Amino acid sequence: MTRLGTSVARETITLADPGVVATHYWRTLPDGRIQCDVCPRICRLREGQRGLCYVRARTADQIVLTSHGRSHGFCIDPIEKKPLYHFYPGSAILSFGTAGCNLACKFCQNWHMSRSRSMDEQMATATPAQLAAAAQRLGCRSLAYTYNDPVVFMEYAMDVAQAGHALGIQSVAVTAGYMQDAAREAFYRHMDAANVDLKAFSERFYRRLCGGSLQPVLETLQYIHAKTDVWLEITTLLIPGENDSDAELESMTQWVATHLSVDVPIHFSAFHPAYRLQEKPRTPAATLTRARHIARNNGLRYVYTGNLHDPAGGVTHCHACGHQLIVRDGYTLLAWHLTHQGDCATCGTSCAGTFAAAPENWGARCVPVRV
Repeated sequence: MTRLGTSVARETITLADPGVVATHYWRTLPDGRIQCDVCPRICRLREGQRGLCYVRARTADQIVLTSHGRSHGFCIDPIEKKPLYHFYPGSAILSFGTAGCNLACKFCQNWHMSRSRSMDEQMATATPAQLAAAAQRLGCRSLAYTYNDPVVFMEYAMDVAQAGHALGIQSVAVTAGYMQDAAREAFYRHMDAANVDLKAFSERFYRRLCGGSLQPVLETLQYIHAKTDVWLEITTLLIPGENDSDAELESMTQWVATHLSVDVPIHFSAFHPAYRLQEKPRTPAATLTRARHIARNNGLRYVYTGNLHDPAGGVTHCHACGHQLIVRDGYTLLAWHLTHQGDCATCGTSCAGTFAAAPENWGARCVPVRV
């Protein structure tokens, strides 16, 4: 997929500007343009132009990131909000994002950030060392790169991850997984867990509603599962009449079971009208229940529902004996029946995931903080 830069008028951007750092994943083309190779858009830029993501630009005959250390707010969240249900359940995670995105989803719930074309959306600043120290000081086990897609600010995210690891802080990517091979490999070397937004299981949906393509996302999912130690979970926002048919849900969940693992948790979330998709109704609870039933029938062991109150859709069951392992009400843990080793307390079968010896109890609080 070939894209030109989004800027017609050219900007003056220098490496001395705040937030501007050099990057590695680009090449010079015979016609003098420079191609960004981070994502499948392969934006081809002339001097002073920005890619569709807005935060990657050409200056001084190279591609630079313009948002390093420039973020949009910081919040302590429950890790279940990401959503991650099998990665240190009950723990607190320090979340942040920047402006920009490399997809153009018509239903984006964070469009004021992801579609921003102004650095005004990035007025908060924090160095990687400051973010890592803040996570440690605030009692957060992990840092989350979220709100917009960390693919577009990957250098900043990787630097934060390195600073966090030095202090024992984990890194979580909340992403649409829209990347190219070399950048993907570099990025996931620094991540400990990821929730990948598998938006649908059709090229038509990705092309029409996201301005992208499904295949690179599937490649990212397979890469994470087969080539890394990153803990993986998947989220699909079910939009009435767009990606919620029985046939599509059957195909999607069969693909996950066959090409990934029956142990990969999947979250089906309810849509509500947002951004440029206001005409669609909210997702009925029955749709999420139906999706969960289809996924479980196809062998997936850990299937959850979200964005509406559904206590049954938040319970983790032992796949061997059927007993409840973790009971949740929204983002709050109500019961815990795992051993210190992460096994079922009833039958001893291992539960897939990364667990502390005992549950943590951050709860459902979402607390904005200064770094």
